[in-house]
Amino acid sequence: MKKLWFAFLGLMAVAPFALGQAKDFPNRPVKVIVMTTPGSTADSTARVMAKQLTEILGQPVVVDNRPGADGAIGINTVKSAPADGYSILLGSNSPLSANPIVKKDLPYDPLKDLKPVFGLFKAMNAFIVAGDSTLNTLADLVDAAKKSKQALNVGTSFAGYRLDVKWFSGLAGVKFNDIPYKGTSQVVTDVMGHQLDFGYVDRSLVNPLLKSGKLKVLAVGGETRYPGFPDTPTVKESGYPEFLSYAWVAFFVRQETPNDVMEKLADAVQKAAASGEVRAFVEKLGAAPMPLGPVEMRKYHVSEIERYRRVARAAGIEPK
Repeated sequence: MKKLWFAFLGLMAVAPFALGQAKDFPNRPVKVIVMTTPGSTADSTARVMAKQLTEILGQPVVVDNRPGADGAIGINTVKSAPADGYSILLGSNSPLSANPIVKKDLPYDPLKDLKPVFGLFKAMNAFIVAGDSTLNTLADLVDAAKKSKQALNVGTSFAGYRLDVKWFSGLAGVKFNDIPYKGTSQVVTDVMGHQLDFGYVDRSLVNPLLKSGKLKVLAVGGETRYPGFPDTPTVKESGYPEFLSYAWVAFFVRQETPNDVMEKLADAVQKAAASGEVRAFVEKLGAAPMPLGPVEMRKYHVSEIERYRRVARAAGIEPK
């Protein structure tokens, strides 16, 4: 009985402190953990958001780059930090949706360990070739794959892209030799240098090279054509109506973060994402806003994991 009483007193002592924390949040700098290196699109996204959030929250919001291990280092940084809202993860589709499907003994569970604060934006993925390639359409690519004695080499940078390529190859009835890279920039370099037959990347990362003619996009994975390149068809209209693929980013915190802190963060992120500077940044990327609140973003996240699970099952991919 005494143990129960002391436990009750302990809870009573902690509760006001926790409520005080939430009421005063934030009263010190907030960190945005980025799973990639400085200079990446994710890093740029975090910095433009951090600038707006600093003004909205009234406290410095700083970017902390924790690259490596396909995102696991950054995710575990947030997972091991206190669940108080002061460590926010800039999460993306591959580490949070594809990794759980293809990797054994993953040191995190994206659904149990994290919860979304707010969705930011999504960008179409795309099949790219060198600007002087003889391939001009997705049909050309499939035809070349069927005629080639050896599997065509495709470069991908993360698990989500690899699963999408497996998905497409199954739909098209061809096989590709998937060569994994640590980053998109090297994929692009090797596509332009003809070390790769093609690449599958987030198309927002290659806009300047498309405009200069150094790269071509055969098709995009969006629901509709990209407005900036209206002549480039979608994969869906190229004969694969079920294919749909986006790269997306959203803010996440630890699952145990108090709801009232979450509400403050979600409100602040929503305001920041709606600012003129952030909207201009997203438009320049060629991405589309994804203004999903915590509940809607959670549903979308779950649907993405299920999509990758179906792709892996159809392609016979087992976790490694």
